[in-house]
Amino acid sequence: MVKYLYAFIISLLIVLIITPMLMKFSHKIGFTDKPTSRKKHNKPMPLCGGIAMYLSFIILYLVIFGLKEPQNIAVVITTTMVMFIGVIDDYYKTKGKEFKIYPRVIIQILAAIILYKSGMIFSGITNPFNGAYVVLPKALQFILSITWMFGVTTVINWSDGMDGLAGGITAISSSTLFVVALAKGQTDSAMMSIILVGSTIGFLRYNRHPAKVFMGDSGANFLGFILAIIALDGAFKQATVVSILIPFLALGVPIFDNIFVIIKRYVEGKPIYKADRSQIHYRLQERGLNTRQVVTYICLLSVCLSLISLVILYLNH
Repeated sequence: MVKYLYAFIISLLIVLIITPMLMKFSHKIGFTDKPTSRKKHNKPMPLCGGIAMYLSFIILYLVIFGLKEPQNIAVVITTTMVMFIGVIDDYYKTKGKEFKIYPRVIIQILAAIILYKSGMIFSGITNPFNGAYVVLPKALQFILSITWMFGVTTVINWSDGMDGLAGGITAISSSTLFVVALAKGQTDSAMMSIILVGSTIGFLRYNRHPAKVFMGDSGANFLGFILAIIALDGAFKQATVVSILIPFLALGVPIFDNIFVIIKRYVEGKPIYKADRSQIHYRLQERGLNTRQVVTYICLLSVCLSLISLVILYLNH
């Protein structure tokens, strides 16, 4: 456990130390998110929080895992791709422009394909009735793996609408996946999870309401993509009904809320990727809750779902 504690502390400290420097640089070059009719913050906010978390994660990942295995190389390359396309998206925001959705979708899917080719695959499931392992057809393996990685990246991105929300959800989800990985003896997945926990908690020091920095699309995309990788490398490898259910519960709030949002937009004839105020945090705000109350409510809901997943794991261990 000592190595996980060290990884947590170091990832936390890296973010705590470099974020103020990045914030100062962001203000200097104008890399800030300006208030709009949809975004209610009162002043330009630096969009460098995601870069800080990415650097913390990648530095520790390289130190601990290195680049000896093709899968490790793929993780570094793909997370960098996803983060970088988010930086470009954020840059457009600093200019008051909208970055087209297609380049971001293409890069995220390409990154997911690279990971798939490296061996990060949802390959099959254990039959709960006879214990036999059922290998899925290659086409279905591909579709499910890519959909999971792209989908989780998207739901975390869409959840980034209030101070501390996406970071809080990620910290809770990655903590849950850390406990699950420990219980399953999956040391690599556990290490990635605890590094992510440290990075997000360090970021929340500056992002809790009232925020001093935003993670930007670079951060939201990065967090979602890493969570998807951890689940594929950990819980999904067990391929039992319970192990597959756990990531869905750990990420239950953003997953189920954004399914609702997609259906709502489709029924109303709106573009699915057109940003609006349909997410649960905006709906709660419209009911009179303030930012702190909304974030606390959603995080508590995430904790409850995560605890349910851990209880299910314990009962089936």
